[in-house]
Amino acid sequence: MNSPDDAKSVVVGAQQPSFLSKPAAEATDHEDGLDYIDLAAAFGLVADEWQEGIVTGLTARGEDGLLVAKRAGLSVPRQNGKNGALEVLELGQMVLSGRRVLHTAHEVKTGRKAFVRLASFFEENDELASLVKSIRKVNGQEQILLTNGGSCEFIARSKSSGRGFTVDTLVLDEAQELTDEALEALLPTVSAGPAGDPQIIMTGTPPEPNSVYGEVFRRTHDVAHEKSDPTLWWAEWAVQNIEGVEIDPDDESLWLQANPALGSRISMGTVRAERAAMADASFRRERLGMWEEERTARVLPLEDWQACADPNVEDDGEPVVLAVDISPGRDAASIVAAGMSVDGHLWVDVIENRRGIPDWVVPRVQAILERQEVRALMIDVLSPAGSLIDPFEAQGVKVSRVGSNIMAAGCGQLFDAVMAHDFRHLDQLSLNLAAAAARRRRLGDAWAWNRASSDADITPLVAATLALTGRTYSKTKKPVKPVRVKRKVVVW
Repeated sequence: MNSPDDAKSVVVGAQQPSFLSKPAAEATDHEDGLDYIDLAAAFGLVADEWQEGIVTGLTARGEDGLLVAKRAGLSVPRQNGKNGALEVLELGQMVLSGRRVLHTAHEVKTGRKAFVRLASFFEENDELASLVKSIRKVNGQEQILLTNGGSCEFIARSKSSGRGFTVDTLVLDEAQELTDEALEALLPTVSAGPAGDPQIIMTGTPPEPNSVYGEVFRRTHDVAHEKSDPTLWWAEWAVQNIEGVEIDPDDESLWLQANPALGSRISMGTVRAERAAMADASFRRERLGMWEEERTARVLPLEDWQACADPNVEDDGEPVVLAVDISPGRDAASIVAAGMSVDGHLWVDVIENRRGIPDWVVPRVQAILERQEVRALMIDVLSPAGSLIDPFEAQGVKVSRVGSNIMAAGCGQLFDAVMAHDFRHLDQLSLNLAAAAARRRRLGDAWAWNRASSDADITPLVAATLALTGRTYSKTKKPVKPVRVKRKVVVW
């Protein structure tokens, strides 16, 4: 029987991260973080226990008096309050340490919100207002400048953002959208900061599997788990993958592990509503903070994939191979062609990629066959596209059928061609997204593309693999007989 005290108890999310990686250097001084927390509390911003841990972790100093966390990362599901921890940190660094801070976000509106929150402390408190030299509110160029030299500037990231800035702390919010190009433009801002003690902080959530913008944050996550960077501090609120253990997204105890603000600023009712509306994979990423293993390392490395891009590839003029694929949910489909370039490289072209019911596929392929000679039409008989074989053949179109063993061989051929840069694609967005999102599934001793992700449309890549396979598959069938042009001839 529950006691009255039990009835009054409130269940709250975990205040300790589920994964924490600290720098190799020992932290001997946490006074800055403690002072920052007290300063914020004095002006109404009282940090939660987990937010205090973030602030003290990021500001810890070693025996040399320098910050031990030269780089830092924080991964926590949305709406838990990571920006509150950043506000405590930025306020303290400006006011008490005189550091110059550059706060960057993926979008102007996100940076603007962060500026408005931080500026309100100086506009609504006389003691802090007395420290202000100027506050600039021009959209996209917001700045708070203090008389002690401390400052915080807010910008949206781009390939050229950050030029002209010299700061001590670089904050990269919305890091799941951080590109290598934007990072390269921003890194010089902290190379000559006046404090002589630079720090880079990334905060965000696990990137979507079909996002081409999350590589930097993914790499940082992987480095943290490998513990291969002695200067990196990383805290993660997430349900951790354990080999052989199935994660049940309906297990509310797991929700508490990944959401430190659950039970306070986030209610159980809100998360239950999210769970009812979201697919399993989306809920695991967005609310359980999960970096699933098959999503943290792309199969086709970005640099090699980009090296194979050629929008101006020149075909050798021979008949192409067509392939069709449909997603498991039958809500997306692709038609891809493959051929050989004049300089001897295999190429693929996404002829069509559409969302919605795939009733358009058969007539679209028939239209292609009427105007272009095609060597083969490839379909994996065990895939969702296998349902199109009978409709095709009812229309007189012969299908070259392949099974899982041929599909696995095709995946290996495509991988080898990409790694050897003996492959060309037209740099099409649908195929680039599929290549970024696609992960492996075991197929005996080989592997094939994993169709199980409900978040990503990998039909362009699967169809491209099938089309390439048709270039060498010995059992291909010509889909239709070429139509002879009738003309009057003399017969002896």
